[in-house]
Amino acid sequence: MEVIYINLENILQDLKKVVIKIGEYQLKNLNTDLSIKRKSSAIDLVSEIDKNSEKMIIEWIDNNFPKHNIIAEEQGSTDNDSKYTWVIDPLDGTTNYIHGFPIFSISIALMKEEKPILGIIYAPYLDELYYAIENKGAYLNEKRVYISNENSLIDSLLVTGFPYDFKNNKYNNIDVFNSLILKSQGIRRIGSAAYDLAAVACGSFDGFWEFKLNPWDIKAGVIIVKEAGGTVIETDFKGNGLIIAGSDEITKKIMKEINKVYG
Repeated sequence: MEVIYINLENILQDLKKVVIKIGEYQLKNLNTDLSIKRKSSAIDLVSEIDKNSEKMIIEWIDNNFPKHNIIAEEQGSTDNDSKYTWVIDPLDGTTNYIHGFPIFSISIALMKEEKPILGIIYAPYLDELYYAIENKGAYLNEKRVYISNENSLIDSLLVTGFPYDFKNNKYNNIDVFNSLILKSQGIRRIGSAAYDLAAVACGSFDGFWEFKLNPWDIKAGVIIVKEAGGTVIETDFKGNGLIIAGSDEITKKIMKEINKVYG
């Protein structure tokens, strides 16, 4: 029978050690010759670093919570009919990593049924460790963080990304980008959605939106943003899976613009 109570504080302390160890492994192999494969498209890449990093995370889960479910980017899903599910992205920003661009992250969330209750995002090169437990606040390297209090779109710095099928997808975000860049202070495209959400949580960005992301890209970031006082909108949006994060006012304004562009 599944244990109902788990100690999230203890889990978080263990997870910090796990992601730091994996981060050291990733940094050691940065800018080295890697075995790289293409997944769903020519720009959707996976390396042996992704796979080995994921194995380390799954090994920790199997050793500590063998009856929990797992949703992992590379391995896929393991359904043990548990109310708890681990959602893993071992290396978010693989293309950045392969090219030696130092913004990439490890993202792990623990879900209870459909709701994230713990999230951790680690950017090894920057040595930035973001984390949150439900109802306990959001933190960056032990310091509590909060979202930006900016509510004006023209004064907001935004961040986004584009789906892998952007060449063939009507809802490829390009028209929304072109519209919002004229109505904001600027837009950045970093290449790691998990890091984008973490940066919204600590106020570096005022708002984030992106289409067609997977659970492993966002679930850790969702709880971190919410625990930092932010709003997260997750919607199907015509079958294209849209997430928006930021202050309540900024998320509404981004949503309004997206509806205006795509009708």
